Amino acid sequence: MNDPKATISIENVVASTGIGQELDLQSVAMDLEGADYDPEQFPGLVYRTTSPKSAALIFRSGKIVCTGANSTDAVHESLAIVFEKLRDLQIPIEDDPEITVQNIVTSADLGTDLNLNAIAIGLGLENIEYEPEQFPGLVYRIEEPDVVALLFGSGKLVITGGKEPSDAEAAVDVITDRLDELGLLA
Repeated sequence: MNDPKATISIENVVASTGIGQELDLQSVAMDLEGADYDPEQFPGLVYRTTSPKSAALIFRSGKIVCTGANSTDAVHESLAIVFEKLRDLQIPIEDDPEITVQNIVTSADLGTDLNLNAIAIGLGLENIEYEPEQFPGLVYRIEEPDVVALLFGSGKLVITGGKEPSDAEAAVDVITDRLDELGLLA
């Protein structure tokens, strides 16, 4: 069997930061080229960067959430662009605002089909949600690392809730070890 950890791919990194002051989003939206602001649809202003690709959700409180980046480095690069654009609008922002990674979503492939019914029974109901008529994947809550993994019959995984890229590798190890112990990894 190939190493499933080699298939891990970061799909989305969500991080938050703040600039420590309230913003007049209507005014920022008019001055910030490419900004989308429709308060009836969403309370924040959306500013997209193309390189790296991400979206910054800027709120009146000065909180900013960056989503859609595919690495923690891309989050920092994207937010640096956002901070610079806001400084260009004469909004004072400290040199290095703290950025907190909230969630890293990764995908991986175990390289073999999975019997989700057998896995649900084998792993026990306390950490599992599996209702195939509601959702085709099995939801597996892992304590260490503190993540949630979605397992699909195809062998594909989605791991969410990680704070570090290494959390995905640790989660894949936990999943493959447990499925191996149960004899459910072909």
